[in-house]
Amino acid sequence: MSFIKSFFISLYIITSDHISIQANAIIDIQNNCPFTVWAAAVPGGGRRLEYGDTWKIEPDMTTSSTKKGRIWGRTNCNFDSLGHTQCQTGDCNGLLECQTFSSTPPNTLAEYALNQYSNNDFFDISLVQGFNIPMEFSPLSADECSARIRCTADIIGQCPNELRTPGGCNDPCTVFKTNEYCCTSGNCGATNYSRFFKDRCSTSFSYPSNDLSSLFTCPSLLSVTHNT
Repeated sequence: MSFIKSFFISLYIITSDHISIQANAIIDIQNNCPFTVWAAAVPGGGRRLEYGDTWKIEPDMTTSSTKKGRIWGRTNCNFDSLGHTQCQTGDCNGLLECQTFSSTPPNTLAEYALNQYSNNDFFDISLVQGFNIPMEFSPLSADECSARIRCTADIIGQCPNELRTPGGCNDPCTVFKTNEYCCTSGNCGATNYSRFFKDRCSTSFSYPSNDLSSLFTCPSLLSVTHNT
């Protein structure tokens, strides 16, 4: 069973027709979920999105630190006039404008790293911090590469009892806090809990040392320039 509605993210690269102008990354975020989602993006900040609302982000790609990012959705937030609160899922230090990668599980994560090793872009959806909203992530690099990563299964409805939490399905590290699930030292492998996530979202990371089949790669256009 799959959700019909999901939190949709597309990241694409555009190149200029002018000489020596680097390409730019543009991220479009659309809330297709039938409930309010407080989108979070680092770099980017945060934005309240009602059903059907969109948010466009254009990260500054001139430094190495901004070429890596994370996007997620927060639920059941109640921000005050100063933009402070705590969300039921995905909270980022009680702020509307998220500033660090740190977020409170459970939350479905879209991650990207642009113009990295061998001039490639890398993309994934991660359930290492659990699941709170169905998500689709479509990295697009002009006509060079396109893929749609999807995690829209009914994970909350089917969540094991010991991982259940209001608004989502926790990751086992958050619940049990052991090396078997957190992979804090040595080697760790798949568990029954990581298999629960992987069986429902086969293209998503399900534990910290998950296989590379969940990492998607495209040739980067960030450093490409065009001559007129």
